[in-house]
Amino acid sequence: MTATNSYDTYGLKEVINASGKMTILGVSKVADEVLAAQQFGGTHFFEMSDLVVKTGRYIASLLNVPAALVVASASAGIAQSVAGVIGQGSQLHAYHPNTTTVSQREIILPKGHNVDYGTPVEVMVELGGGRVVEAGYANMCSAEHLAMMITPATAAILYIKSHHTVQKSMLSVAEAAAVAQAHQLPLIVDAAAEEDLQTYYEQGANLVIYSGGKAIEGPTSGLVIGDADLIAWVRLQNKGIGRAMKVGKENILGLTRAIEVYQTNGSETGTSMQARLAPFIVNLNAINHVSAKSVQDGAGRDIYRAEVTISEPASAIAVIAGLKAGKTAIYTREYRANIGIIEFDIRAVTAVEMEQIVARLTELLH
Repeated sequence: MTATNSYDTYGLKEVINASGKMTILGVSKVADEVLAAQQFGGTHFFEMSDLVVKTGRYIASLLNVPAALVVASASAGIAQSVAGVIGQGSQLHAYHPNTTTVSQREIILPKGHNVDYGTPVEVMVELGGGRVVEAGYANMCSAEHLAMMITPATAAILYIKSHHTVQKSMLSVAEAAAVAQAHQLPLIVDAAAEEDLQTYYEQGANLVIYSGGKAIEGPTSGLVIGDADLIAWVRLQNKGIGRAMKVGKENILGLTRAIEVYQTNGSETGTSMQARLAPFIVNLNAINHVSAKSVQDGAGRDIYRAEVTISEPASAIAVIAGLKAGKTAIYTREYRANIGIIEFDIRAVTAVEMEQIVARLTELLH
């Protein structure tokens, strides 16, 4: 069955994804060599515990880190990492991370990092048996703010590296790592959509979590890298809460191959994005009530998008609804629609799809 027939067979809308690598749209397109690895996994059998350990070992060698583990998703990585550092390798606590006999279960998180990325961060922490303790303020968190929240009940510090979080007046990963080290606590970094697979571990994090389907462009999966003893604790959760979020052999092999490809090819550069954006920006500016320009990602990543300001009497919120309502649904970044701004992320958008976006906007704003 072809992809086009799948839309027809199930009555699904085709989608142009100008939103970015978002879970609600299936995250990323997967390369042929990754699909081939998934197909091999789907048509062969393995001793699963051996597959998990040896692919983790291979990925760790690719990234030059002590240990790695493929999990079901970045969210699963948060939950299993929290359960791991609480249980500290105990079989009992692997099965029952919420057991009342554990006194250290508080997870300190900068207040501006306690965000909803599709589900609240605290949901994944609590799923792993942790209790969120917020440090600092919504618009500020320093190393001192983190340190003052540490108590004998603290199990770990959690840092969310994401465009979803507050960016200003926030301590860095390295600063959080210094606090964690000074108090002999592990630092967990959720870097789900980040592109560098080594820097946060090098900056002192003990466990770093990535989405397999975002920057890496693998199948739906997650990756946890870090200290060998902590990765062993997280892997033990496959016998505990991880059983409910297990990753299949197809996606373990698919992600492993995707990491190989990613390490060789990397992501599209910002320079390339700007070059592809240039004619798109010109065409957008020819539309009534539209003012468009190229802007860099707000979290400082080497990602460039088209920022479109919709002027009155048109409404950005109405335009977004209209784009989704077409025969082909066009999804955008909506975070600033309330102030009249729509962003178009072109990483997964072809030149032909950009023409479709311009045509649909012209129709809506005639």
